[in-house]
Amino acid sequence: METERELLDAIRGGERAAMRRLYERYSRYAMAIGLRYVPNRDEMRDVLQDSFVKIITGISRFDYRGEGSLKSWVSRIVANRAIDYVKEHERLQFTGEIPVDVIEPEPDVGEVPDDALDEMIGRLPANYRVVLNLFVFEQLSHREISQRLGISEQNSAIHFYRAKKALQKMIKDYLNKRQRI
Repeated sequence: METERELLDAIRGGERAAMRRLYERYSRYAMAIGLRYVPNRDEMRDVLQDSFVKIITGISRFDYRGEGSLKSWVSRIVANRAIDYVKEHERLQFTGEIPVDVIEPEPDVGEVPDDALDEMIGRLPANYRVVLNLFVFEQLSHREISQRLGISEQNSAIHFYRAKKALQKMIKDYLNKRQRI
């Protein structure tokens, strides 16, 4: 298999087929990342296309830092374009306080298939979904999330908490439903 360095050199050398190989190599991975933010596949295909246009036009400025850095760069561009899409097309409201509630045991996420979990995340309100993805999958701090989204750190923490609670309820309902079958 072609290394990232070899692929990058071919693209920068003007080899058009190398651009196609880049797309074929990373498009499924990029789609999976984007679907965490934009759960509608048709909308995400548009975001993916925009992302790859940005990737191809910006690849000359990409700073290769070793194997895996190209994949990481692609995933960052896709995640950022998906977040921008959500901000443009969905109403994001970041307000409120963390409610005081009874602490319940967390359901066993390991018993939920990945596709069912992805679908549950996709059903979260956009503001919860974006913060959850940035915190859990992109591993950003609440400070970094607040800077990325233009919200306070407290709002980031609140929406992460609410996303987690909503997701826990969906998982609990899913597991209860599965036990009854």
